[in-house]
Amino acid sequence: MSHPLITRLTTEFGWPRFEDMGSLEDWRAGPGAHVLFVPGDPVRNLETADVAVILPELRQAFQGRFDCAVCGDGIEEQVRNETKVFKTPSLIFWRAGEMIGAVPKVRDWDDYMARVAHILSLPVAAE
Repeated sequence: MSHPLITRLTTEFGWPRFEDMGSLEDWRAGPGAHVLFVPGDPVRNLETADVAVILPELRQAFQGRFDCAVCGDGIEEQVRNETKVFKTPSLIFWRAGEMIGAVPKVRDWDDYMARVAHILSLPVAAE
């Protein structure tokens, strides 16, 4: 299930939407930092639309230090189980194929800025 603000992420911004784990794994193993938006059910969770608006602003605020993608409905449960990030909407961060952090639920701007800065500063064992 989608929402116009989620669709905007893939159409206007050109972010990939992953419907299979293989494609997601290839993407998150690539160079740099990656953020996967796990929307949850936008009908039941009104915060989903808020995070769909906030994420492009975060990417801009961090001057493109990470790329972004959307988790498709077909793999959302598997991603949540794998990462142990069960609350949605959530932003899950990877570098070098390793999860480095997550920000579940909607937050105020200052909290996002602090959490994302902290997550991006974390090392990955493979680096």
